[in-house]
Amino acid sequence: MTYTETIDYLFTRLPMFSRIGAAAFKKDLTNTLALCEYLGNPHTKFKTIHIGGTNGKGSTSHMLAAIFQAAGYKTGLYTSPHLKDFRERIKIDGEMVTEDFVIDFVERIKPMIEKLEPSFFEITVVMAFEYFAKQKTDIAIIEVGLGGRLDSTNVIQPELSVITNIGYDHMSMLGNTLDKIAFEKAGIIKKNTPVVIGEDHPEIHEVFLNKAQFENAEIHFAERKRFVAEWKFEKHELVAELTSTHNNEKSYYHLDLTGIYQLKNLVTVIEAIHLLKGKGFSIAEIHIQNGLRQVKKLTGLHGRWEIIHENPTIVLDVGHNEDGMLQIVKQIEITDHEELHIVLGMVKDKEVEKILALLPKHGNYYFTKAQIPRALPEEELAEKAKAIGLTGNRYAFVKDALHAAINRAGKKDLVVVCGSVFVVGEVER
Repeated sequence: MTYTETIDYLFTRLPMFSRIGAAAFKKDLTNTLALCEYLGNPHTKFKTIHIGGTNGKGSTSHMLAAIFQAAGYKTGLYTSPHLKDFRERIKIDGEMVTEDFVIDFVERIKPMIEKLEPSFFEITVVMAFEYFAKQKTDIAIIEVGLGGRLDSTNVIQPELSVITNIGYDHMSMLGNTLDKIAFEKAGIIKKNTPVVIGEDHPEIHEVFLNKAQFENAEIHFAERKRFVAEWKFEKHELVAELTSTHNNEKSYYHLDLTGIYQLKNLVTVIEAIHLLKGKGFSIAEIHIQNGLRQVKKLTGLHGRWEIIHENPTIVLDVGHNEDGMLQIVKQIEITDHEELHIVLGMVKDKEVEKILALLPKHGNYYFTKAQIPRALPEEELAEKAKAIGLTGNRYAFVKDALHAAINRAGKKDLVVVCGSVFVVGEVER
């Protein structure tokens, strides 16, 4: 098969969560373990860091990868979903997995696909493990796909586990209370392996403590170790002053990721690096500084308050749940602009009304949908929005919605594309 035929085979032959939702989620690790065994257990042949959480795990994964790259480590990075190209999911030192490897891997694994009927995600995770093992990576940052306890990535034995935060998302699969969701996320805490908790929350604090105690895992609450004392925007960078709660020592970091929600991720990342240095990784302060200053360049991260145009300012953000949308709204509030234009598309299995209720009433809305079966039709989205006072036109395609917003926007206006990873993925850059 050609590369195009191979990708088409993966997308159409295997159940894919981004297309069909919960039906593609396999609630155990049996297939992943069987696939790994078939390939000689590649996941045991390199060191890993495991990153879970509701929001921020993608940014945190990329920030850690950038720091390791800046420190000279051959760094694997597995994330999901992709925006444009399937190969974005699997990278080494910012370079996507080769087309030839994808073709060869799928040919080799076909007998197991026919036998096990695995999900798209299960195959993708094992593909990443095999690639990182073959390429002899020094360290691989592995982002959880969904949940944690039963996620396909949870077959690894990492050097460190990180849980960024807990919020309401994927409740149909993870539970409809924070403690139930936290229980699933806490599933990545491994025996005798330290864990960093990014945001502490009284409602779920005990969930993490109990799991860590059961696994004899050192637990570190990042917010208790450092806090952001001050921050500002400066020359397309987010500049943050971090203060240590232990000795009041101050450190300054420049981030090329300018969403203010990255401040929370920064606190988590710095604690993670502190612990990894204690495990023998050679990472100097200059590596941290250089990595954080060029996360996008080193890793290819997109879609996190990403400014793709000025006059008018056009921003892409993959925020798609309550917490994510709340952060986008906060960012809008501190961004200089005259009129606000929001290109919005969502998927069916989110709490749409709750998310819509967070959005500013004064915005001009352009309701649309991504070209996937899970997408909420633009007519339905517009009706739900109208019921709470948000008005705008409807567009069957993301490109048409964005063009309409750009045509209407003045030079000092702000255009934000958000609501779904898949909507952002369809923006023509």
